[in-house]
Amino acid sequence: MKQSTSLESNAPGTGEEMYSLARRLFPICRSLTGDGVRETLSILREIIPIETHEVPSGTQAFDWEIPPEWNIRDAYIKDDTGKRVVDFAESNLHVVGYSIPFEGRLSLQELNEHLYSLPEQPDLIPYITSYYSPRWGFCLTHRQRETLAEGTYEVCVDSTLEPGSLTYADLLIKGSSDRQILISTYVCHPSMANNELSGPIVATFLARQLLELKNLRYSYRFVFAPETIGSIVYLSKHLEELREKVIAGYVVTCAGDPGPFSYLQTPNGDSLVDKVTKHVLENSGEEYMLYDFLTRGSDERQYCSPGVNLPIGSLMRTKYGEYPYHTSGDNLSFVTAGGLAGSLALYGRCLETIEQNATYRVTVCGEPQLSKRGLYPTLSTKESGKLVRRMMNLLAFSDGSRDLLSVAERIGEPVWELFPIVDRMLEHDLLERVD
Repeated sequence: MKQSTSLESNAPGTGEEMYSLARRLFPICRSLTGDGVRETLSILREIIPIETHEVPSGTQAFDWEIPPEWNIRDAYIKDDTGKRVVDFAESNLHVVGYSIPFEGRLSLQELNEHLYSLPEQPDLIPYITSYYSPRWGFCLTHRQRETLAEGTYEVCVDSTLEPGSLTYADLLIKGSSDRQILISTYVCHPSMANNELSGPIVATFLARQLLELKNLRYSYRFVFAPETIGSIVYLSKHLEELREKVIAGYVVTCAGDPGPFSYLQTPNGDSLVDKVTKHVLENSGEEYMLYDFLTRGSDERQYCSPGVNLPIGSLMRTKYGEYPYHTSGDNLSFVTAGGLAGSLALYGRCLETIEQNATYRVTVCGEPQLSKRGLYPTLSTKESGKLVRRMMNLLAFSDGSRDLLSVAERIGEPVWELFPIVDRMLEHDLLERVD
């Protein structure tokens, strides 16, 4: 019998469906806490059956504490004619994340102490936050900032910082084994398409794909949480189970642009997820970049931290920090339907490899006779010769000491080319699983 049901190729139109979801989610103002996160998770729940959880402000999670809940209704700067020269309604990046409420009239000199811009990227609005130090502020393009004239400005930040909760969601898709693959992504950034939305969108469609499959070997745990503190909260609640059950996993982010793929490895670079991802990338025929764990910057920091030590990598397209990261340049024109669909397909290939990887042993002594089992081609061609060599090489190295991925590496074949061969060998009792 076949070892597992394969992850299917993406259906036509999947990329457009993913991009449509990005357009719907893009305007929402998300942060560490608040209604923007809840609205985002509610939309994702229309596609997959995630369960949401609320953790009260003030809750201790290892060395961290959940801050007050932040929500914002409006914010603006008006000049002395009453014109809004900076308007939260035009871009939610215009307000420093977690800005405390403020209302007043300020001179330009006073206002400038609360303005943030990027002289080196003068046409982009920066993304700035102040989660744990109370302050208010506005972000704007540097060109816009240079047009502000001397005068008095009316400033309003209509926000609240009150006891509330941090919201996260998870989903467990059960396979035949309780060993788990962890897929984690974050839902805490405002309108940034690649850094924020590509991760939840790819993870959502990956979960939808897995939910449609039967005979999954492993179980799959999906986590949608605010970056850093959200994953820390999740670990504080599930650490022992995760340590016991998780064998591999990914932080999904920066997966929507059309650039080359990149992979941030686990601390030692030699875990199962590292081996699988590097094999898939190397045999994809596409350009890619490998990054050492020393260049980490997302939730792999938490999952791989001392005392946690989970084998979690991050498969991306253009890595965070290598594009107009944390600016208004990370918009819906930066990501594409093809970029999202391509990332979904590559993640599917990686998970299929983990699903199908196993250790096998040949059941006969000496070289098996393939022809009497109908496994040897009756017509000799160049293609049939390649198939025979692939079968014989697979059998030659299936001695119970190597897993299928190691065999594929040894014989120089993409591991997915061996999947149908293994299925046929199992059907004819020429191979047996020993792991």
